[in-house]
Amino acid sequence: MNTGSDEPGEVAVVPDRAGTGEGPADDGLGSRAPEFVKQRRALHLSWQVGVFVIGLAVVVAGIVMLPLPGPGWVVIFGGMAIWATEFVWAQLVLRWTKRKVTEAAQKALDPKVRRRNITLTVIGLVIIGVLAGIYLWKFGVVAPWRIKDQ
Repeated sequence: MNTGSDEPGEVAVVPDRAGTGEGPADDGLGSRAPEFVKQRRALHLSWQVGVFVIGLAVVVAGIVMLPLPGPGWVVIFGGMAIWATEFVWAQLVLRWTKRKVTEAAQKALDPKVRRRNITLTVIGLVIIGVLAGIYLWKFGVVAPWRIKDQ
């Protein structure tokens, strides 16, 4: 049995945090519905269904906006935030996403990564410029709507 210790014979003991205001119950997870809603099971269930449907509508709208004009990802995360007001799984997904975005932002601010990104961007722009120059040299500038009738 792994007790979390390298010493033989030691036993890991988990302190009882019941009623102390610490622990999983107070880590910000769970329903944020008003107390009068939480007290009535049927009302709380309908509240959860309503939150789920509204969040689903917002997420679907964000998914539709991905290929169309609009802030798709922002709307999707907005729908996740709506779900996170009521569902623990959405709160955990939102926390994980925030952590990953923060890590990516910190990584992008690293001077080595920034230099590499700038170098790759310049190389890409030079390649595109050379290809555009070759095309223009070979074919010239001909607008498709001014093609001579044959």
